[in-house]
Amino acid sequence: MTSIRDLLSSSPDGRTLTVKGWIRTKREAKNAVFLELNDGSCMANLQCVLDAASGLSETLRAELVRCGTGASAAVTGTLVASPAAGQAVELKVSGLEVIGEAPAESYPLQKKNHSLEFLREIAHLRARTNTFGAVARMRNQMAYAIHSFFQERGFQWVHTPVITASDCEGAGAMFQVTTLDLDALARAGKPVDYAKDFFDKKAYLTVSGQLNVETYCMALSRVYTFGPTFRAENSNTTRHLAEFWMIEPELAFAELEDNIALAEDFLKHLFAWALDKCAEDLAFFDKRIQSGIVDTLSSVVKSKFARMTYTEAVKELEKHASEFEFKPYWGCDLQSEHEKYLTEKVVGGPVAVTDYPKEIKAFYMRLNPDGKTVRAMDVLVPRLGEIIGGSEREYRHDVLLARIRELGLPEEAYSWYLDLRRFGTAPHCGFGLGFERLLMYVTGMQNIRDVIPFPRAVHQADF
Repeated sequence: MTSIRDLLSSSPDGRTLTVKGWIRTKREAKNAVFLELNDGSCMANLQCVLDAASGLSETLRAELVRCGTGASAAVTGTLVASPAAGQAVELKVSGLEVIGEAPAESYPLQKKNHSLEFLREIAHLRARTNTFGAVARMRNQMAYAIHSFFQERGFQWVHTPVITASDCEGAGAMFQVTTLDLDALARAGKPVDYAKDFFDKKAYLTVSGQLNVETYCMALSRVYTFGPTFRAENSNTTRHLAEFWMIEPELAFAELEDNIALAEDFLKHLFAWALDKCAEDLAFFDKRIQSGIVDTLSSVVKSKFARMTYTEAVKELEKHASEFEFKPYWGCDLQSEHEKYLTEKVVGGPVAVTDYPKEIKAFYMRLNPDGKTVRAMDVLVPRLGEIIGGSEREYRHDVLLARIRELGLPEEAYSWYLDLRRFGTAPHCGFGLGFERLLMYVTGMQNIRDVIPFPRAVHQADF
């Protein structure tokens, strides 16, 4: 079956065909009836014209009555040149069959302009709107672009586990996985014995695939993960999800500068791909969602990413401390307002900030000789701030073990991770990119729940 996207770019050759999709609008004029048909393959609709001047058959009239907004239909006709502006072809209709009705009195998407808040309440139907159809196509293309980038550069895709006994970030905000009836044990006043649980110990949904993928990095050199991760943070904000997707490459025999170079190439590849493959949807986002997106993405693609240490960044921010809600100081975790200021006011483009205080970064990051900072890097971009976070990994066994003990982490749980440093250790680095954060950046959508098909967040686990 030919898609509407392909039909709209074809020539008006007069062939007879049947096109299937959903009715977006029906408009009746004196001598014609116009149906706008969409199958989701692109933003544009195929205009289907019924000649009312010469009279319509009873069958066509009966089907037109059932043919409301949202109904699915099979439309038969000939592909002809369109006299209307903005479209090369249209379908001259000879047959119409309504497959599934969408009654006007109950179908909730009758109007063209619904608020995003309303659409979140009917998320099972929102993909039928222009906005969420465009988001879905963009998500698909960005996933394709991610795999394209890594596969073309010799990286191996590793499927890391969803269930784990390790907390990668040491944050503790994890969803527990158990087959024990914890409610029944609590009611009976009995202690929980995890030796009787499915995995014989506490288990959780993973917050990151990084630690696991490092094992394959130490064998295959270039690897990456791309899959779902989970955080049990009780944060009901526009930037938090309980379930989201992460891209995490890992590169052996590489240092921080190699990591920054890889991150820069990666972002430029993704943004160039969006500009090239998603021009129609990007134009929609630029016009309807966030003005200037196309220019921003084009600018990042053409930019040379600047470099700046955390200490240098804080010094710049302290010069303008009065402009910020959160006052900057050495040792603070940079806020979004700080990151945007660095990219938009100080640098005027993307910047990689490096060498953060060890207290605000994860235990696995390589310690610098000063003993105060680690070889971390955050890539900041205009309009968003941090988009990528990564580091050199601590590959020295004694230093990593001391760091684990310093933070009071369970040494036994990380014994396998320490083995990677005992047997054939090597310098390596990597970074993480939240897929939904990327999608927010390229679409301009302001709520992260609007760039994932089925959002899972606080008080939200429907259908």
